[in-house]
Amino acid sequence: MVLFFTSNVVEPPVVIYMGRDKEENEDLIKYAWPQDVWFHVDKLSSAHVYIRLPPSIPSWENIPQALLADCAQLVKANSIEGNKKNNLQIVYTPASNLKKTGDMAVGQVSFHRHDKVKRGKSIRQT
Repeated sequence: MVLFFTSNVVEPPVVIYMGRDKEENEDLIKYAWPQDVWFHVDKLSSAHVYIRLPPSIPSWENIPQALLADCAQLVKANSIEGNKKNNLQIVYTPASNLKKTGDMAVGQVSFHRHDKVKRGKSIRQT
C-alpha cells in the first residue's frame, strides 16, 4: 500500500506519496500525473517520493524550500544505505520526465531529459 503524508509547511498543505518497496515504486511510476514531481536519493536505492503540485505552486521549479526539505528527508530516511550517510544529494524532476523501458528492473527509472533534473542541497545525517 502506497503511503500518504501531508506536508503543512506550505498553504494549502501538500499530499506526499511514497512507495515502500520497488513494487509500490513501480505503481507510482505507472500512475503518476503530469503535475507530479518525483524525488529520489541520487545514485542510491531509496523510496520514490512524489508530490502533486497544487495550483498555488505554479511549476516544479518553484517548489518552496521547506517542501523540498520535507521530501528530501523522506527519501533519505527511506534509503537503507543513504540513511547512514552524510551530505546526500537528492534528485527531483517532473514525473513526465521519468523514462521507463521494458528492460529496466522493477522500480528503476531513467530520464528523458537530464536538463530537467534538479539536485537538492546536501542533507546531513540526522
